[in-house]
Amino acid sequence: MKKVIIIGAGPAGLTAAYKLLEDKKQEYEVIILEESNDIGGISKTVKYNGNRMDIGGHRFFSKDQEVMDFWEKLMPVQGANSFDDEKLKREKPLKQGGPNPQKEDTVMLVRTRVSRIYYLKKFFDYPISLKLQTFTNMGLIRTIKAGFSYLKSIFIKKKEDSLENFYINRFGKVLYSMFFEKYTEKLWGRHPKEISADWGAQRVKGVSISAVIKDAFSKIFKSKKKKQEVETSLIEQFWYPKYGPGQLWETLAEKIEQNGGKILKGYSVKKLKIENSTIKSVVCDIQGVEVILEGDIFISTMPVKDLVAGFTGIEVPQNMKDIASGLPYVDFQTVGVLVKKIKLENKTKMKTLGNIVPDCWIYVQEPEVQMLRLQIFNNWSPYLVKDAENTVWIGLEYTCQENDKYWNMSDKDFSEFAINELASMNIIDKEDVLDSHREKIKKAYPAYFDTYENMDKLIEYLNTFDNLYCIGRNGQHRYNNMDHSMATAFEAVKNIKEGITTRDNIWNVNTEKEYHETKSK
Repeated sequence: MKKVIIIGAGPAGLTAAYKLLEDKKQEYEVIILEESNDIGGISKTVKYNGNRMDIGGHRFFSKDQEVMDFWEKLMPVQGANSFDDEKLKREKPLKQGGPNPQKEDTVMLVRTRVSRIYYLKKFFDYPISLKLQTFTNMGLIRTIKAGFSYLKSIFIKKKEDSLENFYINRFGKVLYSMFFEKYTEKLWGRHPKEISADWGAQRVKGVSISAVIKDAFSKIFKSKKKKQEVETSLIEQFWYPKYGPGQLWETLAEKIEQNGGKILKGYSVKKLKIENSTIKSVVCDIQGVEVILEGDIFISTMPVKDLVAGFTGIEVPQNMKDIASGLPYVDFQTVGVLVKKIKLENKTKMKTLGNIVPDCWIYVQEPEVQMLRLQIFNNWSPYLVKDAENTVWIGLEYTCQENDKYWNMSDKDFSEFAINELASMNIIDKEDVLDSHREKIKKAYPAYFDTYENMDKLIEYLNTFDNLYCIGRNGQHRYNNMDHSMATAFEAVKNIKEGITTRDNIWNVNTEKEYHETKSK
């Protein structure tokens, strides 16, 4: 029996563990080492005073059918209306024979995706759409300037050596300045001209003004006879666990343990001992106590920066040390704010509890605030909120750097800062705030600048270790969604089981140029 050590209990690590154990042939002894006391990584769900917070917002949708089948096997899609759909008489595509979310907990809800941009204290569609309201919000002069700017971008293409030029080539400079420049700078702490175009190629696949025009015409001429299915476009609907994403990963963790796997929490991996290009063991810190665990196969989801820094027993080439140590990350903070009501008026035709705006996410483009985005948890799932009919539970999202002035603020001071920003945008009245809670996440977003341009060289070096598999977002230093992280786990387990020595299939997940938020027909 081969002993497999998996570093990290996030989506990638948990998926790899389950896939190794699912056939129950007892070929592998699987141990997951998790630094924190939580399950799910940044896909965990935080419980606070009867309310639940989704860290970052996680839509369960993928164009990868294997991922969709994996999720549905863990948590079946609803077969009856959820509490809010029933109360509001909203129709949803239900799965015949599926569980009733009003009576059962292990269930995927079908939710309507609404994400908009808040700019000039007005709502714009996300992604930007061509309709009268968009032009009305922008005003005549901005619209004319944007149009001519876009036409210029069609005929005069910039070299795509930065994220700035990537956006300008697709939207024109005016729209880029309005909707991408300041937001990107707030997100990464760097101007887009300092960021690799790779980030845009990965996260904004297929999105451009031409794509918006094509989408507008396709909606006009789309057949009205097309039947609605449970698995529809991400643009319209997505799945979501009744009690948030953490519920699914906690469910998966239970199944891993039922199949004989071990999940050790509070185990912080500090070193990996190597002999002749083979990892022999990991050294963990458990509340100041050093523990050594030997293994035959090692699957890492820990940040590449920390992984390489932990190599011992060999002389790591200086250029590899430099690349790894220079890889940048952005840290994340979110503040849950419970309020009696919000001031944003629901001008849509969508029915909601308390007639709040129907958005899951609102992208905050206002340049005078640090806030990036806000979530309305009531709209993700009414079961995230203790009293979804009489209160609104909001998540205010910020990026920062560990130990900067925002990171080092006390919970009380940072929560007050976030609430003040929300009030300054005329979204709430401060006197309506009932409660708040802050969460901090280190290395939430691997970034695409500094030594990232040499990441390919580091990948080649990591591939020289014959029993090491790097998967997941931080394990590959790639801004992967959950489904892509899971796909890297699928590929790694396939290689392990079939004796495939290449790592190319693992690293190639989510490198295709096709827009990754549209499911293949």
